[in-house]
Amino acid sequence: MKNRLPGAFLIGLMGLSGCSGLADMSEMGHPPRMTRTSDPTQAPEYRPVTMPMPPLQPPPTEVGSLWRPGSRAFFKDQRASQVGDLIKISVVIADNAAVTNNTSASGSGSENFGIPSLFGFQGKALSSSSALDTSSSSANTATGTISRNETVTLSLAGTITQVLPNGNFVVVARQEVRVNGELRQLMVSGVVRPQDITEDNTVTHDRIAEARISYGGRGQLSKLQTPRYGQQVLDSVLPF
Repeated sequence: MKNRLPGAFLIGLMGLSGCSGLADMSEMGHPPRMTRTSDPTQAPEYRPVTMPMPPLQPPPTEVGSLWRPGSRAFFKDQRASQVGDLIKISVVIADNAAVTNNTSASGSGSENFGIPSLFGFQGKALSSSSALDTSSSSANTATGTISRNETVTLSLAGTITQVLPNGNFVVVARQEVRVNGELRQLMVSGVVRPQDITEDNTVTHDRIAEARISYGGRGQLSKLQTPRYGQQVLDSVLPF
């Protein structure tokens, strides 16, 4: 059993490197391939969103009224309102954080336990003053500093994929940009209230619940900045 473990480990590493090598070879001689335009709800990783909903109440009907129950405006609203409508998503993140934490702790203790007499015996082999003598001390000092500065500014168009029972929209936005052999992929998804969509059919990222924002890509620069699979495995396995 012990002899099989190194072999299985090497085979696993070769498999990882083989998959990475095949992916790299498939894009040799041309820039990274862009994903075809498709329905986001047909993607294998897509899952319909379920949220807590209030009980449904039918709107009251009034005979001869020009106002239709459930309408948000007297005239037709040009903003996105149903599945398939497009909506602009604006992401402007400027996050700064600085945290400093200093801790210091110390302690000491000592114990002295003696046996002057044991069942009437007082022997010289057992000293009554030092039958048990212990002492201990400890000290701990720690200093931590966190400084973070993140700035993300982007705008992209998305699609309403669901209209939840309470009227909120589930939106998914995807965009790909290829420049000089480097493919940048943007993805935003979340739940939006109809009231938070502005007159120009735009919603900001801070108005999106359960927001998931991804900005990444692939290409030659990304490959150079990413450690090899074998190195990642060794870094996670080797403790030192």
